[in-house]
Amino acid sequence: MIKRDFYLDQIIERMWNGNIKVITGIRRGGKSTLLFDLFKEYLLRAGVSENHIIEIELDKRKYYKFRDPIYLCDYIENIVKEKKEDKYYLFIDEVQLTKMVKDQESGIEVSIYDMLNELKAYSNLDCYVTGSNSKMLSSDIATEFRGRSSQIKVYPFSFAEFYSYRGGVASEALEEYMLYGGMPGLINEPTTERKRAYLKNLYDEIYIKDLVEHAKVQRQDVLEEVLDYLASSIGSLTNANKITRAINTKASSKISDDTIAKYLKHTIDAFLISEARRYDVKGKRYFDYPNKYYYSDVGLRNVRLNYRQIDAGHIIENMIYNELIRRGYSVDVGVVEDRSTGSKKLKEIDFVVNNFDKKIYIQSALRMDEEKKKETELDSLKLTADFFKKIVIRNDIPTSFYDDEGIMHCRLIDFLLNNVELF
Repeated sequence: MIKRDFYLDQIIERMWNGNIKVITGIRRGGKSTLLFDLFKEYLLRAGVSENHIIEIELDKRKYYKFRDPIYLCDYIENIVKEKKEDKYYLFIDEVQLTKMVKDQESGIEVSIYDMLNELKAYSNLDCYVTGSNSKMLSSDIATEFRGRSSQIKVYPFSFAEFYSYRGGVASEALEEYMLYGGMPGLINEPTTERKRAYLKNLYDEIYIKDLVEHAKVQRQDVLEEVLDYLASSIGSLTNANKITRAINTKASSKISDDTIAKYLKHTIDAFLISEARRYDVKGKRYFDYPNKYYYSDVGLRNVRLNYRQIDAGHIIENMIYNELIRRGYSVDVGVVEDRSTGSKKLKEIDFVVNNFDKKIYIQSALRMDEEKKKETELDSLKLTADFFKKIVIRNDIPTSFYDDEGIMHCRLIDFLLNNVELF
């Protein structure tokens, strides 16, 4: 089993903080393993008795009755009230599978959120839940738990996590990761054919069906067109209107901008796609559109296109973005004005990365073996004309170094393995 100390430490830090711990992320991204295996193992090693860990896995038949939140709440209360001096841990998996029920006394419909807020009042109970998709989105958590939750976002395996398990030559491992990504279930698939089949099944049987069912998507064909478009335009600026025009050129019936915008939001809400907004570095403002979109896992992106567009530059850019947000940074696409030719021209910085009060600029570059390519990548960084750290992450250098302009040239593998200090 691959250790996921990055996330495990976050859970441990939040133990008994008075909040409900909500572990979210893309389906099959490792949330359940993190809670029911890794965190449970930690508690047992710390001396917690196994009968003080209450485990409810709502996707398993034996736990279906607990999908009634009132029944679940009553069950838990009977346990924790019996021995108030004992500490208990509650794990609920796939909490989005619960249903709304009517309280017989008040006649009011209640949800799992109501019941968890009620259970939270017990000082000898520490609550942890996992969920994905429409019922466990960030907005829902903020609303339903009324600011009384701690959220831990779990992503597919990073390259560092993947490499810690795979080992071998780092460059060969990177090539494999760029093709198949880091979905945890892949570690059990020994062949290329099995890996591809696993990813395709995830997409067709889990993500598409989930979006259709939970997000009430009426046009699955249009949803798939949106996902195809996003997969083929990694690193390119786009918006709902642009996607609509592209789809309508080959659609038998015209699709509205509003429909595309809604479907785009569904993919983001399901943790399948991430959005990076454009930020005017000197004007210190955000643009309304267009923005960039990245897949949460490059393997899912590649299988979506049936491995037809294996563009290493775009895949690397996607990987860098994923790694930055996984580390908890705020990441935007930078825009800076160039007036050196006498006319206003906007140039792009791949990523403006904020870590609280600190900021860095990052360019992604597959290689910089031509002078023109060097100018393209470095000019945008120089145009910022400020003192924040500037980095080019490259896949064509044997070691990281600083150039005469003070710009750091960082080897891709060093960055992915967290062997360099960004801030």
